[in-house]
Amino acid sequence: MYLEIKKLFEENRDETNAVKMAAYMRNQFSFYGLATPKRKSLCRVFLKDAKKGTVIDWNFLDQCWNDEYRELQYLAIDYLAAMQKFLTYDDITNIRKYVKTKQWWDTIDGLDRIIGNIAFVDDRVNDLMLQWSVDEDFWVRRIAIDHQLCRKDQTDRDLLEKILVNNLGSSEFFINKAIGWSLRDYSKSNPDWVRRFLERYRNQMNPLSIKEASKYL
Repeated sequence: MYLEIKKLFEENRDETNAVKMAAYMRNQFSFYGLATPKRKSLCRVFLKDAKKGTVIDWNFLDQCWNDEYRELQYLAIDYLAAMQKFLTYDDITNIRKYVKTKQWWDTIDGLDRIIGNIAFVDDRVNDLMLQWSVDEDFWVRRIAIDHQLCRKDQTDRDLLEKILVNNLGSSEFFINKAIGWSLRDYSKSNPDWVRRFLERYRNQMNPLSIKEASKYL
């Protein structure tokens, strides 16, 4: 299936758009130039058929992740999202390989909620995310910071606070941005909690985090 989809991507490549997409990602990756709607359209039937099974095809995912073209990594993330209900705690070991390779914000932000959603069926993820929040790799920490995005009232506030506090004082842009996004997202559901967080930790927070967190307050 990997070769079939790769051929399909190649047949629909857009060189002009590929140059733009590569430039947007600081020319770190090669692109076919497939915009997200186009890519999803090309893969719709495949992902629909994949959901009929119950077994994650890790060989297929590894092939996609090892491919030189970024759209194949995006497909791997789409596949994992489509198969979310079949993912277990033990699968995080495999997903972590993708977190640790070909790192940039696009794939990291595609994987954070996939990992986070496993917590709904196995609360061991909570302790793991707390461990990840102090990892030496800031991309791993970013996963921990944002793994509860869009949970609204299901957000574990105590866990969120511990993870954020573990990352206050960072000079890393992608960490400070993630802290702000996490708080901004939760402010839509619980603005009072976010206000209290900002009051409590403002002196330890980067201005970027405060700016992002305050957007809807």
